Amino acid sequence: MLSRIAALLLSGVAVLHAQAQASTVPADLVGTWNSKANSTITGPDFYDPVNEKFTEPKHTGISYSFTADGYFEEAYYRAVANPKNPECPKGLMQWQHGKFEKLANGSLVLKPIKVDGRQLYSDPCAYEHAVYTRYNASELFERYEYVAVDLYHKIPRLTLYKWDGSPMMPLYLAMSPPKMLPTTTLNPLVTQTAAAKKSKRGELPLNHEVVYKRTPGAIRADQWWWAGVFLTAGGSMLYYFF
Repeated sequence: MLSRIAALLLSGVAVLHAQAQASTVPADLVGTWNSKANSTITGPDFYDPVNEKFTEPKHTGISYSFTADGYFEEAYYRAVANPKNPECPKGLMQWQHGKFEKLANGSLVLKPIKVDGRQLYSDPCAYEHAVYTRYNASELFERYEYVAVDLYHKIPRLTLYKWDGSPMMPLYLAMSPPKMLPTTTLNPLVTQTAAAKKSKRGELPLNHEVVYKRTPGAIRADQWWWAGVFLTAGGSMLYYFF
């Protein structure tokens, strides 16, 4: 009899533990959240994992999507102006997805699928083509702030606070349920490298491996840098011995 009661108590504890784990996914996060321009958005309109290419949004911005079962996806599109040379703006596009968790202290931890993340860096005055690489960056948000109805936009607002407590730009609910690519691994590692393709801005194919195209000028700059390193090292050795 006692063993039966003990078994029932243990099963009850297991149920409570499972419920506690499930409650770590806050319902107010579920959905796709976009920055004010509402142009950059998660899902296939931003990144196509089958054809390995990005589609450039009309405006810069960020987007996060969260599911009720603990998955996330994010899309970033940033532009960096060049005041000294306005014809040489830089651009950065990033995409990744994976699992997230809300900790007991209110922090959010985002753990991406390492092989799936992608990044595109564009610097037209330094590189003939954009630089495409895998991208993998775990994220920690100290906390988040949810407002059911933003007084100006009349829709829910979400503010994520970085690991140091500084707020990111406000995000607004774009859709619920969220607009996302499948949450499973989309591009597992392969043993054979696909051939690189040339691309135009707005259609940016990526390789399963790292695709890194560089201008002759950039290569020469590296050669001069290494030459300087060797000359400096040689001079130091001569000074030491003589």
